[in-house]
Amino acid sequence: MTAHALPIALDFDEGIDRKTLRRLRDRFLMVNRQRWQRALSSLTYRQQVVLEILPLVFHTNHPALPGYLDADCPYGLSHYQPGPGAVNAARRLARTFSLRDEGKRRADLEALFLMGSPGTLGHSVASDLDVWLCHREDLEEPGIRCLERKAEKLSAWARSFGIELHVFVFSAADWRKGRQRAEVSGENCGSAQHYLLLDEFYRTGIHLGGCYPLWWLIPSEQEECYRECVNRLVDYRFIRSDEYIDFGAVPAIPASEFLGAGVWQLYKGIGAPWKSLLKLLLIECYAQTQGQPVLSRVFKQAVYSGVTDADILDPYVMLYQRLEHWLSAAESGSRLDLVRRSLYIKAGLPLSRTGTVEGQGAEPWRAKLLRNLVAGWGWQKKQIEVLDNRQRWRAEEVSSVRRTVVSELTHSYRLLSKMAREHGRQAAISANDINLLGRKLYAAFQRKAGKIEQINPGLAPSLAEENLSFHHQSEQGETGNGWLLYRDLEDPSDASWQPVIRRSGNLTELVLWCYCNGLLTRSTRLNLRSGQGIASVNELREMLDALAAFVPFPVEPAGREALARGVRPLRNLLLINVGVDPQAHLTERGLHKLSARHDSLGFSGGRENLVVTIDQITLNSWHEVSLQHYASGDTLIQCLKNVLASVALDPRVIPGITVHSHNRGHGSAIARRVQELFADVLRQFFAGGAGPHPLRYVIEMDRRYFLLEFIGKEPGFIVLESRAALMECLAQPRDCYLPVVFDRHALLEDPGLRAACQASESDSIQVFYAHRGERARIWVIDERGSVFGWEQPVTSRRHVLTPLLRFLENLVERRSLRNSDVPLAMAGVKCYELVASNGFWRPEYRPQADAGLSLPGLEVQAIGVQEGESRVRFDLYCGEQEFTVMQYGDQLIPAVAHYIHSLRQSRDRYPVYLTDVHLPHDLDPRVYQQDIQTTQYLYYRSVLEDALNRELEAFP
Repeated sequence: MTAHALPIALDFDEGIDRKTLRRLRDRFLMVNRQRWQRALSSLTYRQQVVLEILPLVFHTNHPALPGYLDADCPYGLSHYQPGPGAVNAARRLARTFSLRDEGKRRADLEALFLMGSPGTLGHSVASDLDVWLCHREDLEEPGIRCLERKAEKLSAWARSFGIELHVFVFSAADWRKGRQRAEVSGENCGSAQHYLLLDEFYRTGIHLGGCYPLWWLIPSEQEECYRECVNRLVDYRFIRSDEYIDFGAVPAIPASEFLGAGVWQLYKGIGAPWKSLLKLLLIECYAQTQGQPVLSRVFKQAVYSGVTDADILDPYVMLYQRLEHWLSAAESGSRLDLVRRSLYIKAGLPLSRTGTVEGQGAEPWRAKLLRNLVAGWGWQKKQIEVLDNRQRWRAEEVSSVRRTVVSELTHSYRLLSKMAREHGRQAAISANDINLLGRKLYAAFQRKAGKIEQINPGLAPSLAEENLSFHHQSEQGETGNGWLLYRDLEDPSDASWQPVIRRSGNLTELVLWCYCNGLLTRSTRLNLRSGQGIASVNELREMLDALAAFVPFPVEPAGREALARGVRPLRNLLLINVGVDPQAHLTERGLHKLSARHDSLGFSGGRENLVVTIDQITLNSWHEVSLQHYASGDTLIQCLKNVLASVALDPRVIPGITVHSHNRGHGSAIARRVQELFADVLRQFFAGGAGPHPLRYVIEMDRRYFLLEFIGKEPGFIVLESRAALMECLAQPRDCYLPVVFDRHALLEDPGLRAACQASESDSIQVFYAHRGERARIWVIDERGSVFGWEQPVTSRRHVLTPLLRFLENLVERRSLRNSDVPLAMAGVKCYELVASNGFWRPEYRPQADAGLSLPGLEVQAIGVQEGESRVRFDLYCGEQEFTVMQYGDQLIPAVAHYIHSLRQSRDRYPVYLTDVHLPHDLDPRVYQQDIQTTQYLYYRSVLEDALNRELEAFP
């Protein structure tokens, strides 16, 4: 280094003097003055007032100055005397401003510093101002809160000048003890680092007013005994302790701090990687070269040795030189190149467009300093122009740079984590913070199926394209069903020599990727060649509008509160039939004209499902955007199942569902129908922010039925090919009460069944019936919601239910005698007649007072017999006559039918009704069924009655 002044040596063993200490302090203040002037020169004339007035607004609590709250706010900056510049700045804001004499009032504030990039090569127009406001140790908590509110108000005022100002309020005593008031955010490092931040403060800090850093007066080689040196200076009165502020020494950085600091830099590096890369590499350098002094001590040693040149002492120049020496020794040329690019971009100076202008004096100091560095790197003019024209970078260049940046960030994170584990110490970051930061990294960089990769994390200002062309592979003579993305491709024949920006198997994925990465905007001109498909530019424009309404660009990173919780879907956008005409095959067959049915899931006479493909776009709580494409099989059911599964993990907040379909082939009606279906299903299963609720949901679609229910947290579908298969499924026994809920368009031709299921109650046997001329339809919904229905002739409207009710009452009576815990609602059977009124069916309660009357004819009973793996067989009793399987075998039913026929006095044909059935508890040989459901009894009753009646009909 070049010395510009005589070295200053302090030997605490041989003796020190006050004159040398003052000379040393003044040398630091000289360097400080240069940096302050450089920081001021980087601001516009209008902005300079913010920096000039900062010490004064805290020194005096004047109502005319920015940030004023009330008369009780602490104020007074120790040993501060406002200069003409500060007073003039105050009068520029308030002409009547004048300083008041405060007498010998004790100051509430000890010191004010500016730290970070201001006054350095790394300060750009986008840089913010970080200010340390240090209050006295014994200031009461209300006063501290008041200062923090004043700082917030002052930051808001600075924003009106285009300056991002952050004021951190604390005491030096709190700092030395490691007490942190702030949590991790965009500007606070929370619990992540202490000594690394102190190292940065000492080498970049600019003293604005108040006490001077005591650290200045302790030689670098004496920092190992820092406290003893400080005590000697104070105890022997070489200095006045109230003139200095003590943040402590910077020893070798503890290994326990590297993980926290590294993760925090990664947190910031997600959106602004260039500065974070430099700091991450410095952390790694420190960790691997712990025998060497940290940069703040190198800086201090340089000042002691007489170096006062601001260019030589520039913190970013010193940082680069340390990294260059370290990486060169390790022969890491690619990483050194990344360091150089990061420093160049962080400086924000386009050297290819910056230089001396005739008649306007010398080149600005930052440009001159950067140009000297670049000359030493051996960069060619073309390399500089590429970095200077970042606003012209395209997706390909950004993707390449992103891979390098993400690779380095990932490398740093893994290395620092490994080092922390190897040292076996607790990381200097709270578990809450490290979890938070790890989630943010995961959300930003982790690849996973369907996730849309963000390729521009602060690498280029914009990737917007003026022209984009979407071409189906077939347009370029390629096989397959994929899509190609080009730019500036007005003539398809030019594709042979134009590079492909991106390939995708799905048009929606390509459009979504372009949108989320800023290539596709409303001003982008579009060209589309769909081969044999029917996708159009108009459809792409509609998709773009739907995407813009769904998630505004740019996709903002998730906030702290969202990352602190587990990931969950926030909202979904369903794009239906992109590039597909769902009615193409119907039009060919003329089916779209055969019926008045307009349900999009059962359209026209063929009950066709018009939902062919679905593209499900999801934004989750960590602000990841993902795409799931459904193009084969029952696409709607697959999509619905996946949405339900994601909601079941956290049903407290139901994600929004938006559906869009291009206005082709009843697109609006399709979108409306799908939107209704998802809303209905979600409401049924997750009403009240809980669930999934126990129920079975029936959807009719494409001439089939889909029965949806949850097993625990997992949704499952049963596909039923016919109405008979559906009814058989609904009658199956259940482990608990599961009501049946019909979709609004399911079984519209059977309103009686819909009305009966809607009136279902748990722990109850309900009988619903409706007369249709000479026949009656009957449904029984049992205690667990299973449904059993049939149709029978009506011989007597008054007694149509009598045999059934006798059967059910016998069953209930047996249960009550066997089990005293049977619910009260099970003590009887409720009967309802289904009546149509104004097009709606409703159940009306019908008490059956005569249900207990004696029935004409024989009392027919059946007793089930289970023998090993064979199906259950029955012994039948007709009055007092017994017919057993043992005696009659396979001829049991004919024998009983013959007996019944022989007893009939007339030739009238009327059905036989069983009044009682007993079933064994091992109907299924694999399990013992403690409680056999009512519908199981009804099933076997129906089987036996049908068999007997068929035999009776065979008699002449």
